[in-house]
Amino acid sequence: MSGHSKWATIKHKKGAADAKRGKVFSKLAKEIMVVARQGGGDPSANITLRTLIQKAKGVNMPNDNIDRAIKKGTGEAGGASFEEIVYEGYASGGVSLIVYVLTDNKNRAAAEIRHIFKKQGSDFAAQGSVSRAFDRKGQILVSAEGVDEDQLMGIVLDAGAEDMQQDGEQFEILTDPAVFNEVCDAVETAGIEAINKEVTLLPTLPVEVSDAGTARSILKFIATLEDNDDVQNVYSSMEMTDEVMAEIGDDE
Repeated sequence: MSGHSKWATIKHKKGAADAKRGKVFSKLAKEIMVVARQGGGDPSANITLRTLIQKAKGVNMPNDNIDRAIKKGTGEAGGASFEEIVYEGYASGGVSLIVYVLTDNKNRAAAEIRHIFKKQGSDFAAQGSVSRAFDRKGQILVSAEGVDEDQLMGIVLDAGAEDMQQDGEQFEILTDPAVFNEVCDAVETAGIEAINKEVTLLPTLPVEVSDAGTARSILKFIATLEDNDDVQNVYSSMEMTDEVMAEIGDDE
């Protein structure tokens, strides 16, 4: 496996920590508002909204918060207008980064995010030069404990998944975004709990990082970006070796 699930596990742990201080709720609320404004507030008709609601429930975002964000997006309640922007660049060791932003002030966001890149000795890359090396995929992680691999594979492939592989103590299921919700539903209906599920960007050419110091530096760079209020998601091509993963894990 290419390390997709290891990286997703790190992000999921960080998301759980962010949820404790409510930061992830505000970011999800903004994204829900934008998606509801673009495609309507009915999750059965707006697949992207339905995916976001699943993600919000996965981090225990209260239903009231979700409903309020949908109403703000559809205009039933007042809400700011956010613009979607994507910045691309590089971290240490040639690791590529895609920074997805939702902001009500484009100039402020550009200045702040460029400043973060500059502090890391980097700058924005040309639009499209990084993103062309990523694929948009639905990703579902399931603990391997107590789960029959053949049964799970049959369930997800019948529901339309593209692939399923085991990586250590968990299974990674990849889907086309169009059938992501159907595969999530099939897993849930089977009584199997997912560790994490999201539509994400996965690198087609991951960059292996075998030095723990470099990995820590890149993770700090990403964390600084994610702490910016305008940043929704940061996608990386970093693939850490098992040894680095073990060493980084000892830091927690």
